[in-house]
Amino acid sequence: MLIDLRKARPWFIFFTIAALCVILAIGLISYRYPLKYLDIIKKNSALYNMDSSLVCAVIHAESKFAERALSNKGARGLMQVTEGTADWMAEKMNLNEYSFEDIFDPKINIAIGCKYLSWLLQRYEDVDLAVAAYNAGSGNVDRWLKDPKYSDGQRLSYIPFKETRDYVKRVRINKSIYDVILKFGG
Repeated sequence: MLIDLRKARPWFIFFTIAALCVILAIGLISYRYPLKYLDIIKKNSALYNMDSSLVCAVIHAESKFAERALSNKGARGLMQVTEGTADWMAEKMNLNEYSFEDIFDPKINIAIGCKYLSWLLQRYEDVDLAVAAYNAGSGNVDRWLKDPKYSDGQRLSYIPFKETRDYVKRVRINKSIYDVILKFGG
């Protein structure tokens, strides 16, 4: 049965259009900001006392939740972990029978990536610095913090690598979006 819009009440038309817009917006957000492996993310976030939305934001920035992602620098998986970092964190975590070949497994990748991100957060005590170090390496962030052109010694006023500057902004935006998604749908 079709509704004759000429006879429909204005409030009905308004709420119908509003409902369709909300459904469309939710669909677009779900497509643009996927949310996979939430149970693994929440478990590891809680283990390392981090916001799940930050982990989701890093995964989105690194791989857009593609578990087989591979960078030109050899980083692999959801959280784009390199072999050296993965081996180092796996040793700190006492992972028995770990092999870098397992890094595409979401459970292992997220566990190792969260351990590393947690280590960076503890080291820098600042989310932006930790995220910059996740992207550019802690050696670069340490150098920038010592350089008065880029820092006051505590925080960075400028990130000299454009890729890292953009990455930190992207993670911030992603985190704010995942904050909302997790609050209302996760």
